[in-house]
Amino acid sequence: MAIQFSFIIPVYNRPQEIKELLNSFVKLQFDKPYEIIIIEDGSSEKSDKIIQEFTDRLKIHYFFKSNSGPGDSRNYGMQKANGNYFIILDSDCLLPSHYLSEVEQSLNKNYLDCFGGPDAAHDSFTPLQKAINYVMTSFLTTGGIRGKRKSVQQFEPRSFNMGISKKAFESTGGFGKIHPGEDPDLSQRLLKSGFKTGFIENAYVYHKRRISWSTFYKQVRKFGLVRPILTKWHPTSARISFWFPFLFVLFTFAAILLLFLEVYFFIGLLILYLTMVMVDSSVKNKSVYIGFISVLAVFIQFFGYGLAFVKSTFFIRVLNQKPEKCYPKLFFK
Repeated sequence: MAIQFSFIIPVYNRPQEIKELLNSFVKLQFDKPYEIIIIEDGSSEKSDKIIQEFTDRLKIHYFFKSNSGPGDSRNYGMQKANGNYFIILDSDCLLPSHYLSEVEQSLNKNYLDCFGGPDAAHDSFTPLQKAINYVMTSFLTTGGIRGKRKSVQQFEPRSFNMGISKKAFESTGGFGKIHPGEDPDLSQRLLKSGFKTGFIENAYVYHKRRISWSTFYKQVRKFGLVRPILTKWHPTSARISFWFPFLFVLFTFAAILLLFLEVYFFIGLLILYLTMVMVDSSVKNKSVYIGFISVLAVFIQFFGYGLAFVKSTFFIRVLNQKPEKCYPKLFFK
């Protein structure tokens, strides 16, 4: 059976993002039919007028529903879709012109029930967006799991850029109520059900991340809170690497304390690592300024995630508290 694509895009109070995303759809180099399902998740700033500007060029189905979170909205969109393969995007993404042809070619060559692709920084992004994109995708900071890394086994796709077959969606029921973390939760349930997941290296999107320093901290902190919940639900997904941000926190404090005892080796290692981050980011982004603020982003990322991860581990794994009662704000009803 030929693959028929349906794009699933939830949106909440972001009409301008939808306009930019749809403009990138117009530039796609793909000559086969596909549809776009946009789900307005109870927004007060609706996108219907923006969408109307594109209906003569794109096949778009627009649905408005009460607010129930991104996971439930994606499920709603997949239930309404006509295709047999769903591609899920965040509204703050842009597509390169080759995106869909790359996905089709890759799936025809090596079919996956669920795939994920990387994110990249567009030239139009702000220095802050580029710095945060760097620390979220670089091998030096995350091991490249969200960037362009070839050797990814049993990859957990992220819902800003994720594909899933209709069969896999119907078998698993789609996304759960947790947020963030609904995408790795679904990935683990897919693997347990025998479906094949994987990584398509060249199917990248430009992920803008509507973000400031404070929202970045809140985001990575939530990631840290969620991860022990996910590893409790899915024990085989646990990785020693989840502890690395907290170990960075401990190392930083230890290096500073030892400095007062005139032990300089550890602070030297910390400076060496941060210098590598700054130089690598400066080269890749062609900006020393972006390289400099990438160092600040590293501290926010590791401290925000690492401390939240340990806190959540204590309450969820050690005290064995119920996640919904311990962290109710991480769950939609």
